[in-house]
Amino acid sequence: MTPFAYAPVRDVNAALAQAGQAANGAFIAGGTDLIQLMQERVAEPDTLLFIGNLPLRRIAADHEGLHIGALARLADVADDALVREEAPLVVHALLETASPQVRRMATIGGNLLQRARCLYFRDATTPCNKRQPGSGCAALGGQNRLNAVLGGSDHCIAAHPSDLATALTALDASVVLEGAGGERSVPIADFYRLPGDRPDRETVLKPGELITEVKIPTAPAGRRSCFLKVRDRASFEWALAACAVALDLEDGVVAGARVVAGGVATVPWRLEQVERVLVGRAPDRAAAEAAGALAAEGAVGHGHDDFKIPLIRKTVTRALLQAGGVA
Repeated sequence: MTPFAYAPVRDVNAALAQAGQAANGAFIAGGTDLIQLMQERVAEPDTLLFIGNLPLRRIAADHEGLHIGALARLADVADDALVREEAPLVVHALLETASPQVRRMATIGGNLLQRARCLYFRDATTPCNKRQPGSGCAALGGQNRLNAVLGGSDHCIAAHPSDLATALTALDASVVLEGAGGERSVPIADFYRLPGDRPDRETVLKPGELITEVKIPTAPAGRRSCFLKVRDRASFEWALAACAVALDLEDGVVAGARVVAGGVATVPWRLEQVERVLVGRAPDRAAAEAAGALAAEGAVGHGHDDFKIPLIRKTVTRALLQAGGVA
């Protein structure tokens, strides 16, 4: 591990000021991903700014919806009665994330910023455009079983790793960012960048900006939701495919639908073609199967990850059946 300086900060303003002064600094709270990246020499910050004691763990609700502080621990959010009442989809996604030990340390903001699990991104001895722009993408012709079949480019096919981000996209959530230019709110659907020819630019965060809060709008009455994750083992594993569903029902008919795929795309992947099939229909088996059949539209396999194309169709169908109360 490369030597680094360690600097606890006392408040948000101090964090932003010190981030502006550090040539290659990084915020750290739970550290469950960043420390691994530093051990692997994938990340080599010269200064760690410890923000774990900032007052950003509040969970509250108002007329705009649910507010979750960026430093709230995953386990605490999953256990919170308000979150269970207002956003059960978030609870389901968090309980499918990592392990109980990790959920006790990892924070909401850190989870949204965790880095890709691509084998080549995590191996500093191999080419990777996400880690070193212009070096190439070893995953395209290599061991790409865990990689993306949607949203990739000739420069990167790393799958997005966050279950939470997939659920929040289905709920139309936003992230609140604080930086030198003040506060701004960004819909999470616009927060992540497609890799294109600059896969190293993963989000719209500006240098020195800090996630301070996640906002989830109030759910319509009658909403049904489901988070389904398919993986190689039951715990402490990332998704091979996942699906977050939020259905707004009126008189037993789908009035609105948000269906988002995880584990198969370079960003949380909204399936608008699936949503269109559902609207105006009862959430029954016929609707789920017709909609799920469209889930892999536009998918491109790269050899070892070809199995994800039929897998995401089946995963979406099962998630819709569960959300509709059919299975």
